[in-house]
Amino acid sequence: MSKNKNAISHSRRNFVKNSALALGAFTIVPRHVLGKGFLAPSDTLTKGIIGVGGMGRGHFGYEGTKLVAVCDVDKKHLKEAIDQSGGQARGYADFRDLLAQPDIDIVHIATPPHWHGVMSVMAAQAGKDVWCEKPMTRTIGEGKRVVEAMEQYGRMFRLNTWFRFTDNFYGMNTTVKPLKKVVESGILGWPLTVNISGVTGFNWKFYWVGKTNLEPTPVPEELDYDMWLGPAQFKPYHPHRVHGTFRGYWDYDGGGLGDMGQHYIDPVQYILGKDDTSPIRVDIDCPQQHDDAVGTWRRIEFTYADGCKIILDGENKDTNAAYIEGPKGKIYRGFKSTIPNILPLIDTFPDPAPQVTSFSESVKSRQKFGLNELNGHRSCTVVNMGKIALQLGRSLNFDPVKQEFINDEAANRLINQPMRGPWKI
Repeated sequence: MSKNKNAISHSRRNFVKNSALALGAFTIVPRHVLGKGFLAPSDTLTKGIIGVGGMGRGHFGYEGTKLVAVCDVDKKHLKEAIDQSGGQARGYADFRDLLAQPDIDIVHIATPPHWHGVMSVMAAQAGKDVWCEKPMTRTIGEGKRVVEAMEQYGRMFRLNTWFRFTDNFYGMNTTVKPLKKVVESGILGWPLTVNISGVTGFNWKFYWVGKTNLEPTPVPEELDYDMWLGPAQFKPYHPHRVHGTFRGYWDYDGGGLGDMGQHYIDPVQYILGKDDTSPIRVDIDCPQQHDDAVGTWRRIEFTYADGCKIILDGENKDTNAAYIEGPKGKIYRGFKSTIPNILPLIDTFPDPAPQVTSFSESVKSRQKFGLNELNGHRSCTVVNMGKIALQLGRSLNFDPVKQEFINDEAANRLINQPMRGPWKI
């Protein structure tokens, strides 16, 4: 074995030993945390992607970065990713080997959500900045731990849903910025109700549900199923559990609500100025859920302490509802409004506070990205509150300061769910 391979092997052994698959001593020191921790503006950031079966392969290039490594537990996916990189990216079957590489600045986590929390924490411990797909975490407890880890290790974090600062928001024919300006102006009054229904496209993945009649199936030779499961409880392999259909099972995601919810809810938290808090109540209307497979739901309503509400209309009944409604006015799909001449008025309203919208800039300057672990955790908490109410089939009261449910032991047990050994967070 070469001296270089010996060094890499030794690095990984130290990382795994010292982290105990969770948190421990800081063992990997990447190049950009030496000295004061700043990169020269001309430097190109290096990145590795964990999970290249779908979403990960769509993010090979983003400004100011160079892809140097990819990782997947499916040999076919890994080969396709290496080929897509033109053979330039190193391939790893175990994400710990990728984290052990000192030449990687950013780790992009594009795995199923049951891995997001564990990998984000371990990447932070390894000295990497983190770009994570949505939902940020599968549970509220994992989100709290990610927040702590980014602070503990001084890492930059980006959650990959971008609608709070770019692109036309679903069904509204505008970016979020004018909506934010209208709300901050007070012209609609207060409190506000936001109706996220089929009129904004929310139900397009509504039927991403699981199956309740899965029969055990042989694991494909190319897939390391035990590693794919990771911290999730063991269930016999079936192809519907993995890859594109994993979303239909509680152990890995939360159906269309888990998969798409943060895309829709995160901009609403931003618009309403709720980035540092959570709703105090979630009300649910749904059929009884299976303990393994996610089912559908009819309506979920979140209420904040000041009376603001977010309504998820699963059945698309409120097709004529306003998107944003206050006591003084309404805004409908396509930015139609009951406020006369609202578009010219918007130009007179102050702009929202500036935010960093380039992750490369965030990593180099060490300024938090616009959608980071703090506000990302809060919007993900709304999604996870809805998932817990759906699983239990009842409405719940929530303490946004303690980040726990009030007088409901069963709901609080779902905040910090057990992980299959040896994985911890």
